[in-house]
Amino acid sequence: MLRNITLSADDQLIDLARKRATAAQSTLNVEFRKWLASYAGSQDDAAVARLHAVLQQLGPVDAGRTFSRDELNQR
Repeated sequence: MLRNITLSADDQLIDLARKRATAAQSTLNVEFRKWLASYAGSQDDAAVARLHAVLQQLGPVDAGRTFSRDELNQR
């Protein structure tokens, strides 16, 4: 469910933001929602943080040998 909020900003700033959103084929509402999700830290951010933690624990991987160009390009 979406809730309405009231914000205060300078008229010129709002006009510039609306023009920028329009140029991006969007609306100020949509752009604000994107910003708010990013600011609040979406759950995707938590998943990325967990992935980075696992990769840190694993460390570098050693295949035990070098591969030829043909081996690297095999599918």
